[in-house]
Amino acid sequence: MEIRPLQPSDSLEELTLLHAAYASLAAQGWNFTAVNQSVDVTRERLAGAQGFVAELDGRMVGTVAIRGPKPAGEAYIADPPPPLYTTPGTAILSQLAVHPDCRGQGLGERLMDTAEAWAREQGFERIALDTAEPAEALRRRYERRGYAAVGGVRWQGKTYASVLMTKPLACQASHQT
Repeated sequence: MEIRPLQPSDSLEELTLLHAAYASLAAQGWNFTAVNQSVDVTRERLAGAQGFVAELDGRMVGTVAIRGPKPAGEAYIADPPPPLYTTPGTAILSQLAVHPDCRGQGLGERLMDTAEAWAREQGFERIALDTAEPAEALRRRYERRGYAAVGGVRWQGKTYASVLMTKPLACQASHQT
């Protein structure tokens, strides 16, 4: 399995594998954007972001996006971004998805490692994300990786409140002896 940067030649239709990855969350009544987002919304969510994909035998089976802070006036899909997402030094992680056929192999962790490494290399001080407040398993997963809840947000049209989480990124400064 290879994790690589998303290329302009990659199919956004195929990348919208998010539907399959988020189906179990939809079954629990959580209408995450990725449950049924269109290719146009995928394109919009990737604008200004660095996307990464996981490929297995030429098929996209995982994805994540990472970007710097949003300008205060830029919409986050249909909503104004929460202040955390406009704070200088903050990278925003989104669209983490692993196809159900490939779960349980550590792929989600590898995708997050890749996104966090990219953010660190770009000089970001922290990384932020949001997830459904009632999605306890997801929240625990992020907490195990060092993310802490720092607030909440209620996105338009969602059946749940979201928790905002952040993780400090350690600098990779070299020390001379």
